[in-house]
Amino acid sequence: METPIQPEALSGEPTYPPGTIVFAVDDIHNDGSLPGVPEGELLAAAGTRGVVVKVGHIEEVLDVEVFVVRFEAADGVLGPPVGCFVEEIGREAGAAAPVLS
Repeated sequence: METPIQPEALSGEPTYPPGTIVFAVDDIHNDGSLPGVPEGELLAAAGTRGVVVKVGHIEEVLDVEVFVVRFEAADGVLGPPVGCFVEEIGREAGAAAPVLS
């Protein structure tokens, strides 16, 4: 059963607000949570540009941000929304994700 993202319970500003351009830090594969896409399929290669479209958190762990990102395909079309944790995305291509305290 998938855990819903609850944006209203976030406190403070998210690391990456909606509209922020981000890049995949490493290859991102479907973990089985994206319907209609085979489990293990590559969703975004490392360095792929995307845009944050929604921010939320895991219901049981309010301080763990989840970002819904649409990554750009080779043809420039945005792909399906993909849930990402902060360590999976960064503001610059090839950059490591931010270190959170």
